[in-house]
Amino acid sequence: MIILAVITVFMGYQSRNIKWSYDLASIVPDNDEDMVYFQKFKKTFGEDGGNILALGVMDSSVYRVDNFKKLRALTDSLQAKEGVTSVLGLPNLRMLQKNSKKGAFEFLPVFKSIPDNQKELDSLLAFAASLKFYSGQLLNEENGATLIFITISKEILNSKNRDQLIFSVIDVGEQFEKETGIDVHFAGLPYSRTITTTKVKAELNMFLILSVVVTGIILFAFFRSFKAVFFPIVIIGVVVVWVLGTLALFQYKITLLTGLIPPIIVVIGIPNSVYMLNKYHHEFQDHGDQMKALSRIIRKIGVVTFITNFTTAIGFFVLATTQINILIEFGVVAGINIMATFIVSIILIPAVFSLYKPPTQKHLKHLKFRMLDWVLKWLDFSVHKLRPVIFLITIAVVVVSAIGLMKLRAVSFLVDDIPEKSPLKKDMAFFEQNFSGIMPLELIIDTGNKKGVQSLKNLRKINELEMFLSDIPYISQPISVVSFAKAARQAFYNHNPNLYSLPTNRDLSFIMKYLDGEEENQDFSRSFVDSTGQMIRVKLMIADIGSTRLDSLVTNVISPKIDSIFADSKMDVKLTGTTLMFIKGNKFLIENLLTSMVIAFIIIAIIMAVLFRNFKMIIISLIPNMIPLLVTAGIMGYFGIPLKPSTALIFSIAFGISIDDSIHFLAKYRQELFANKFNVSKAVSKSIIETGSSMIYTSIILFFGFIIFVLSEFGGTIALGKLTSITLLFAMLTNVVVLPALLLQFDSGKRNKKSHPLIESVPELAEGIDEEVEKKKA
Repeated sequence: MIILAVITVFMGYQSRNIKWSYDLASIVPDNDEDMVYFQKFKKTFGEDGGNILALGVMDSSVYRVDNFKKLRALTDSLQAKEGVTSVLGLPNLRMLQKNSKKGAFEFLPVFKSIPDNQKELDSLLAFAASLKFYSGQLLNEENGATLIFITISKEILNSKNRDQLIFSVIDVGEQFEKETGIDVHFAGLPYSRTITTTKVKAELNMFLILSVVVTGIILFAFFRSFKAVFFPIVIIGVVVVWVLGTLALFQYKITLLTGLIPPIIVVIGIPNSVYMLNKYHHEFQDHGDQMKALSRIIRKIGVVTFITNFTTAIGFFVLATTQINILIEFGVVAGINIMATFIVSIILIPAVFSLYKPPTQKHLKHLKFRMLDWVLKWLDFSVHKLRPVIFLITIAVVVVSAIGLMKLRAVSFLVDDIPEKSPLKKDMAFFEQNFSGIMPLELIIDTGNKKGVQSLKNLRKINELEMFLSDIPYISQPISVVSFAKAARQAFYNHNPNLYSLPTNRDLSFIMKYLDGEEENQDFSRSFVDSTGQMIRVKLMIADIGSTRLDSLVTNVISPKIDSIFADSKMDVKLTGTTLMFIKGNKFLIENLLTSMVIAFIIIAIIMAVLFRNFKMIIISLIPNMIPLLVTAGIMGYFGIPLKPSTALIFSIAFGISIDDSIHFLAKYRQELFANKFNVSKAVSKSIIETGSSMIYTSIILFFGFIIFVLSEFGGTIALGKLTSITLLFAMLTNVVVLPALLLQFDSGKRNKKSHPLIESVPELAEGIDEEVEKKKA
């Protein structure tokens, strides 16, 4: 106990060094072909819009002189903030202006100052609206909605200062709302990441407290003893400290996944104490010897508890087989500390309770809980007398679930799991309705030749593609060297909006002159054309339509159009951007999670083979734990719950937990089989009566422990809570009903008395020691 205390103090000291992760998790491997291309794109053209925060307003009163001045003050205030690299909005809009003396274009402000006269302001606003380059980007001509784009430096975006900057931007926007009465909407990846992370931080603290409270209440309801509540909670508290220490020692930051480990450890770790305390009370009731009862906790169920913790840990450890850092960190830390839970429990429960008086009849009351006794006897009766009914119901459930499984679909969104009524979701809807979305999407066109950008033929083909894309409802007006060439032509002809079009052969020389002009004017060129003039960037914004619709859009709409337009040219067109990488990352994540579940299944099957060395027993033990997973997948299919990272995570974790009940039941069944001269019926009955109560207790704790996650604001966390609870509840039912029914149906009870598999040999050794002790006492 002193050693454990020293380790805990050390881990607590180390935990001071842990930090929250503010990086956007990279799920797609660095060596992936699409990721390599995306990184190449960023080196050539810079960020793709993943660092842009947008403010949007739609109110005609914003164009009144007093309010427009306040909008200008808003943009100036935003520009002055540390970490903001640029701000682009209507009040600080810049235009191309022909300078005949220099023979080049200049960037000049549209609003050099905000006039006091409404008529003058209206004239300038009308002129700004005539600049077609910004149409559909900063201004919606149909309803007057307008945007302000704020570009945030990458260093700030991936640091703890991000939250402070984003909230200060929100404060400025809300102050504008108070002064003008005009609603301000926020969107963009920096905004959604900050709001989501902040809410998740608050929820993790809430779930940790709730998990402790809920498990404490259930423990007290079962055992009617404050000691039986306090010390299991202390054990879990120790392991939570170890979790934080492990994160610090491995130099892992707290991510949205690793932050879930403490409440999960609370829920998963408590069953150890339940099994041990239940065994302690059963043994003490049988013979009244406290020390013997405590020693038998270790001797009778120590190895079995180790195995069950190990199989649970495997459900997490297999995540380390993926190529995704956030999953590897989550799996390693959770797996290590689940095994730590076993070590702490197996030492502290016997040690602490040996220092106290033996349990009284009040503490043993739960062993004779009438309702539970009735349930267990009914289960015993059912598996003996109603086996055909049990098998028929099981087959029906499997068939219905398999049909539901066929309806299961994988769908992910860039801004996922947010409640429909949340401000974040409503703001997203504003940008999608008025500006076709805010999520970045990029087209890169390789013209095949250096200075291919100067070919009018190439520009016309790109223009044809852009016109096609701009007609798609959830894709914004494209920005590229083509739209810039159109804007330059409009500017050359005195800003005539009717002349916003590609230049003719005669006009093209002026455009090239502009591209080679002053340093300030070359910024745009560097962002949209590479240094050789061969690669051209087309910047788009898209609505968050989800992975399924986006795949369909790219595969069935955009790609065929690209093929038809560029079929007779050397040009090569590729799609890239944060949006595509995120969608591909989620798909990759789901595939890896499902693969890890298969690996977990194989490893656990091998463990069962080592334990039992009996193929029939392996199959019998696995069937009751596969059915709950199938039922959960069926429920997801029927209720339209998509397969995504948060829901795919359920299967490997739940399988690792649910197999514990099978191991506990089969270990007890083996003991009773030898004790009752290999009478299968008696062995099953006695196993249900003793182990069944612990299985029901732990399942109730697990159910309520995971169900607390439905209090989350995030759909993924809610689904994780609901579906894991349902899975574990079904696992309890299949392990106390289907498993014993299978044993009665297919196990003959015959065993080789001289040859014992691992599951039999270790408890047999413990029983032999107990017998020797009894002989010496006699």
